[in-house]
Order: sequence, then C-alpha cells, then structure tokens
Amino acid sequence: MVDATQHLPAAEPETDRKAGQGREANRGLDRDRARELSRLIDRPIVLVGLMGAGKSCIGKRLASHLGLPFVDADREIEAAAGGCSIPDIFALHGEQAFRDGERRVIQRLLGNPVHVLATGGGAFVDPITRASVKERGLSIWIRADLDLLLKRVSRRNNRPLLQNVDPRAKLAELIELRHPFYAEADIIVDSADGPPEVTLGRVMEALRQYLTAEDAVSETGTPSGSQPGAQS
Repeated sequence: MVDATQHLPAAEPETDRKAGQGREANRGLDRDRARELSRLIDRPIVLVGLMGAGKSCIGKRLASHLGLPFVDADREIEAAAGGCSIPDIFALHGEQAFRDGERRVIQRLLGNPVHVLATGGGAFVDPITRASVKERGLSIWIRADLDLLLKRVSRRNNRPLLQNVDPRAKLAELIELRHPFYAEADIIVDSADGPPEVTLGRVMEALRQYLTAEDAVSETGTPSGSQPGAQS
C-alpha cells in the first residue's frame, strides 16, 4: 500500500499554505506525467472512501487528465434499477437490497475496459466487492477527517444513511466501522480542504509512485525502491 499522506508537509501559515497547495497541484497535474501514467494503467482505478470524501469530484478530474472514461457506480446502480434513485431504493427495498444490487453492478463494471470508477461509501466494506476490486482493479482511498466530511455532506440532503439522525454522530460511527476496510486499499491519499486540484495532484503523484514501482517489479522481477503494496 502507498500512503501518500506520509509525505505531506507540516502545517504552515495560510498564505504559504495556499501557495504550497498550488505548487503541489501543479506537480501532480503535469500533462507529460499524465500521459506516462496512462501508459502504465492496465486495470480500472477504483476510488473508495466515505460520503463527502470527494470520490466523484476527484474521479471526474482524474479520468479527464488520464484520458479515461469516468463511471459513477451509484449512477449505474440507479440506471440498473430503471432510474429509481438511491434514496428511493433504500426507502422502498431497504439497504440490503441496495447492497446486493451494488455488488452486482460493480462486478460488471470491473470487467469493462480501463476506466476510473467512483464507488459508494459502503461498497469496499462488502467482502466480495473488496476481493473483486483487489483482484481486478487498483484501489485508492480518498481519506477525509470528520469535520471536512460533515462540511461537505451538509451541502446535500439526499444521503440515505444520514436521514433522521445526527450527521456528525453517524459519520463518526461510519469512520469507526469503515476505515479499517478502506485501509486495505492499494493507495491512500488525504482529501484537501481546498481546491479539488490539490487532492487531484496528490492522487496523480501517488499513482505515479505506485505504478512506477510496480512497472519496475514486472520488468526486473525485483523491487526498485518501494515495492507495490508496501508503505512508502
């Protein structure tokens, strides 16, 4: 596993922080690096993490930079349900029916040509889905802390798991429950509380490190620097 957060700088004054964010984003978004990454990608990139972490937002931008299709698993689930929205699926059929459909849809999507796939918050918790992603995809956990998640989810009121509950308490419960599963992802990147390009830059750089090391292993049969799947 590559944990990109180990390379993040310490806190700094606001003006310096913004300038640093701009430099960080520019490093990760270099077009030449994007083309090199595209050459190395041979399986779907699967974004996992809690609601509000930015999986769809970052996924769309990542796909655009890499010249790949973007797929949102939740939208595909709604399409498979005849256009029924996810809140309606929860209300009419319950969470278990939704999870069963989610599992089937993600299994199908993993068989498609290389693309960027954003999954729902509970998808990677499912053992069958998690095993399929590990076997057929490259997973990236977009990690965000409780305050950032709460700020983002408060902008929308269509989150089934946050209906009629205290959002902060529920998110804290989900963090406790789901983070150990997300930690099994191949790559971990912290979501920035700022322009999405900053988080995107972190994802691109972490991908570059992971795939370059993986490519070196496949060509030589021996690790060069950090072995894919290890902390770096």
